[in-house]
Amino acid sequence: MSKRSAADSQTEGQAYTKVSGNASRRDDATADEMGEFEDAWEDEIESEGEAVDADADGGVDGMDVDEVMPAIEESEEKPSEPEAFIPGTHVLGKDEVLEPDDTVYIMRHSMNVSWPCLSFDVLRDNLGDERQRYPAVAYIVAGTQADRRSNNEVSVYKMSSLYRTQKNGEDSDSDGEDNEDDLDEDPVLEYRSVPHDGGVNRVRAQPLPPSSGLPPVSQPYYAATWAETGKVHIWDIRPLIESLDTPGYSLEKARTNKPTFSINSHGHAEGFAMDWASSGGANPSALRLLTGDIHSKIYLTITTPSGFNPLSQPFVSHTSSVEDIQWSPTEPTVFASCSADCSVQIWDVRTRGRQSATGIDHAHESDVNVISWNRNTTYLMLSGGDEGGIKVWDLRSVKKRGSSGGVSSPVAAFTWHKAPITSIEWHSTDDSVFVASGADDQVTLWDLGVEQDDEDVGTAMNVTPDGDQEVPPQLLFIHQGQKDVKEVHWHPQIPGTVITTALDGFNIFKTISV
Repeated sequence: MSKRSAADSQTEGQAYTKVSGNASRRDDATADEMGEFEDAWEDEIESEGEAVDADADGGVDGMDVDEVMPAIEESEEKPSEPEAFIPGTHVLGKDEVLEPDDTVYIMRHSMNVSWPCLSFDVLRDNLGDERQRYPAVAYIVAGTQADRRSNNEVSVYKMSSLYRTQKNGEDSDSDGEDNEDDLDEDPVLEYRSVPHDGGVNRVRAQPLPPSSGLPPVSQPYYAATWAETGKVHIWDIRPLIESLDTPGYSLEKARTNKPTFSINSHGHAEGFAMDWASSGGANPSALRLLTGDIHSKIYLTITTPSGFNPLSQPFVSHTSSVEDIQWSPTEPTVFASCSADCSVQIWDVRTRGRQSATGIDHAHESDVNVISWNRNTTYLMLSGGDEGGIKVWDLRSVKKRGSSGGVSSPVAAFTWHKAPITSIEWHSTDDSVFVASGADDQVTLWDLGVEQDDEDVGTAMNVTPDGDQEVPPQLLFIHQGQKDVKEVHWHPQIPGTVITTALDGFNIFKTISV
């Protein structure tokens, strides 16, 4: 893991400042009232046509100029900077609003949509990896939560004209000239949609190998949706992407209005947990999809030469709603799940009886909403709970079922969020960095590589003598401004870029912290 000092993290972390809602940002009234300075002696002297000589002390006709107009002393005090707003410590006043600090964002854009989306996934594209130049382009797939069941859709969005928006930052040009990447233009949001029966609880796109673009045109690009109707639909979203990038492309000819396949294994029980395997195990070309429902059942669907094949026997160790599922990034037959029964379970699909192999029975005080398996340090797993807690687990310490002992505590725990954790995800390349979102309208960026002070070791949170909550050193950044944030993801091809979905639409941003 990379190491950063706690001091470095604290200087980077506040993205919003507090300003008065009815106060102007600039006070021009004084300048307007003063107008242009008039010399009280100018008219009289010029009307007489007499030459005026200054004495040795700079006076006129023996008068000291300083007595007529005292010298204006410039104040050495710098104007006060806006106060950084820290949730849990500061409270907005009656006429105060939050205003983003664009000196700490390299790029920040907001985009509204017709209907809010509970879930989305980032799509890989053919524009290359490790992209640093602006304007940027990003593709996502999302599902709506419309006012009526019949109004819902599955949509592929293309975000373009994502210009760099940083103002007066350390990366701006020293000569003050605008960089060609820093144009003040609004982002462009285009989309193509197909009807979806019922609201979309979660959507996940078929994983593609790292450093690869879209599949060939002849191959489908699948996305799965968990519908509130209790069905899981699998869609070929390749035509939606092509229609965004190819002028004159006809979606009607592509016949995309119906899903490629629908999974009915869950009966009428809806669900939220869903994940594709990144490889096919013994058959790399095969696809495998796990889905979990509110009745504690998990089902596996695989592909065969004849198409999709749902397996009939469920995985059944949970005792309450399955909230999230993650395949192991390295073991093709292993996956993890979390549940409203407060546990995190580890499974092997080869196990007879469909029981979990290992587990953490009391991972959180209440529902475990989300998990994330580290793709670089594969023994680390994140979990986020309904109580607002974030925990980091070392899976090497998890004991097998039936053995004595078990995991008594996580290797790290944070209680910064004051409402349920709604989404959490490790960075795709930096094994110590992760992002989380909460129902308290915060999106937080963390780095476990930041070292704590000796006196703080073993504590998850510091509290000042006044009862205010201090910022933990691992908390790099707080992004605010959205209401009811539901899901957050890193963009795998644009390093450090985060995309969120909330009640008011999408945000996409990149900070100087990561």
